[in-house]
Amino acid sequence: MFRRHLLSLALAALAFGVTAAQAQDDFIVVQSTTSTQNSGLFEHILPMFQDKTGIEVRVVAVGTGQAIKNAMNGDGDVLFVHAKAAEEKFVAEGHGLGRADVMYNDFIIIGPPVDPAGVAGMTDVVAALTRIAETQAPFASRGDDSGTHKAELRLWNEAGIDVQAASGTWYRETGSGMGATLNTGTGMGAYVLTDRATWIAFGNKGDYRIAVEGDARLFNQYGIILVNPERHPNVKAEAGQRFIDWVLSDEGQAAIASFKLDGQQLFFPNAGG
Repeated sequence: MFRRHLLSLALAALAFGVTAAQAQDDFIVVQSTTSTQNSGLFEHILPMFQDKTGIEVRVVAVGTGQAIKNAMNGDGDVLFVHAKAAEEKFVAEGHGLGRADVMYNDFIIIGPPVDPAGVAGMTDVVAALTRIAETQAPFASRGDDSGTHKAELRLWNEAGIDVQAASGTWYRETGSGMGATLNTGTGMGAYVLTDRATWIAFGNKGDYRIAVEGDARLFNQYGIILVNPERHPNVKAEAGQRFIDWVLSDEGQAAIASFKLDGQQLFFPNAGG
C-alpha cells in the first residue's frame, strides 16, 4: 500500500513536470518597439497567431535600442524593431539569425496650429528641421535611442544641426516613449517627430496636426530577427521561428494589412520585397 502510494506520487510529479514544461514552451518573448504595441497592432494580430499555433506571444515594448540590448542579453526569443542598420549589425555580430523585412509606414512631424517655424505643408523634412532650428521653435525629442530617435538624429545630421549643443534650450529630450513624448510635446507647444501609426492611435491630439510629411527620407521599415540560440540556449528557437514564419506568410501579412484605425491603414506589409 505504501509502495503504491509512492508510485502514485511519483507519477503525479512526473505529470506535473511535463505539464510545467509544456506550459513553459507555450509562449515566446518578443522584444519590440512602443509603436507596434501602442498602436494596437499586436493586440490585433497576436490572437490570430495564438489561435493557429497555441503559442502565446509576450511582448516587451521598449525603444528599439533597448530592445536590441535586451535581445543581446538573451532576454527574448524574437526581435521585432525598426532600425535597419542596427538590426543588420545585430545579425552581423552573431546575436541574431537572419533578418527579414516585415512592414513599413512613415515618420511625420506634428506641430501646433500657430506653426511658429512656418513649416506646415512642407515635404522636405531637412529644410523643415533647418527652419525649426533657425527659429528656435520648441522641439520635443524622445532622446531614448529608439528607432524613432535614431531616425530623428539622422535627419538632424543631414540638416547640419548640432542638437546636442541646443539640448535644454529649444531642443528638449524627454527620455521617454513615443506616447509620453507626444504628451510632453503637445503640452509645451513643441514640434515632434513621430511614426504615423502612433500618431493615428494617439488620443490626446488636441488641435495639433501633421506639419511635415511625404519625404522619402521619412520611410520607416520594420524588421524581424530570431535571437541566436547558440549564444543563448534558453531561446525557444522552434517556437520563435514559427512566429517569424507566420508574420512573413501571406496570412500574417494580410493580418498586418487588415489593421486599421478610423479607416486608416497603419502598417503596410512588404515581406519578401
